[in-house]
Amino acid sequence: MGGGTISPIALGTLAIAALLILLLPRKYVIVPVLLAVFLVPMENVLVLAGVHVTPQRLVVLIGWIKKLTSKSEDAGSPWNSIDTAVLCWASFRALAFVLLWRDVPALINQSGVLWSVLGMYFLLRFLIRNDEDIARTIKLLLLIAAVNGSEMAYEHFTGRNLFAVVMGGVGPFALVRDGTIRSQGAFAISILAGTFGATLVPLLVGLGKLGRANVAVAVGVIFAAVMILTTGSSTPILAILAALAAMCLWPLRRRMRMVRWCIVGALVGLQLSMKAPVWFILNHVNVIGGSSGYHRTMLVDNFIRNFADWWLLGTRSTAEWGYEMTDVANEFVAQGEGGGILAFIFFILMIKRAFGALGTARRAIDGDKRHEWLLWSLGATLLAYVSAFFGISLWDQTQVAWIALFAMICAATSTRTGKQDAADAAPTVEGTPEVADVWFSARVVRIAN
Repeated sequence: MGGGTISPIALGTLAIAALLILLLPRKYVIVPVLLAVFLVPMENVLVLAGVHVTPQRLVVLIGWIKKLTSKSEDAGSPWNSIDTAVLCWASFRALAFVLLWRDVPALINQSGVLWSVLGMYFLLRFLIRNDEDIARTIKLLLLIAAVNGSEMAYEHFTGRNLFAVVMGGVGPFALVRDGTIRSQGAFAISILAGTFGATLVPLLVGLGKLGRANVAVAVGVIFAAVMILTTGSSTPILAILAALAAMCLWPLRRRMRMVRWCIVGALVGLQLSMKAPVWFILNHVNVIGGSSGYHRTMLVDNFIRNFADWWLLGTRSTAEWGYEMTDVANEFVAQGEGGGILAFIFFILMIKRAFGALGTARRAIDGDKRHEWLLWSLGATLLAYVSAFFGISLWDQTQVAWIALFAMICAATSTRTGKQDAADAAPTVEGTPEVADVWFSARVVRIAN
């Protein structure tokens, strides 16, 4: 038996996407996967035998059918520490939720979450394997930004959302706060749409540095800027500022340890000099009028003060923490509140390992500036997300963009370190003098560094 709320156009779009996923070669499957997830609003839901099938879950299901029925081929980048952290994070969060609620609906709910999150992550790991796949993924995100940016500009001037007319799954009228229209496009809320645009910019810079489609990259940056500005939110602006700051640190890429310690020192100095704890800096963040910096400050403050309430398995409700504390507009707080200390730790570990892998890979190819820039742009994107997480928690299509970033980082870093490993192994393999020269050069570079 079926049912649910899904528009005919959305259903047709998903049907075409499913067909393309099954028919296209592996390297092009990413096209219908991302377009279907990002351009069909998530509130278009099929209910089959009591199971809510969102666009993301349907795409994951068809994608895995494609993966399991594909002919054997190169498995792509191998399992790594990032994969382990992602698997542990999702698993511990789901387990904590089930143990907290201890009922069948909780088990069904978290089965769906794992289907969406882990299913999508490992599907993207299968689809994104090398620089070509990374470039193709960024170009697709550019196309998605172009579609959403165009609609959000229209929404900004008219107050009407065209996705509501064409696809359904979003409200027909834009939210207005303090007299400012907050466009949302195909996303669940405006702030998440703006965050998508902000985190796309450094990826486009990396694509441009590779010499891929420079005109398209410039156009993509314009559409991303439109998405940021038409949301009327401070968080996307802070995210893009963090990304731009990271880009400006490029000349100091070989001295990042010093930069990190300077940041730690600055935070310690602020903590010692401020009357309130250092996280009260969030209370002064108000790039655009109407920002709720005080709410976000108190959310972090109450999260720390109520550690005993959430550390083991999370908490069923944050309502008792204070006024409007049920609005968990902070990804770090959301991880602890929803999965306890283990989910929180492994979420932080995911980010740490991703930064670490990017740094290791960059040092391995020091001097190859085009590919160094690709790795640097991935790191800048990760920093943009970390900055945005103090003002949002991800729960719509932006979850897929976040997961796709980790898949791209795994592909980019395994390619770089794989080349280094091949160079190290060259002396043990009979080959031509050119192979020995490659090995010798690699050793010289390593010693020099």
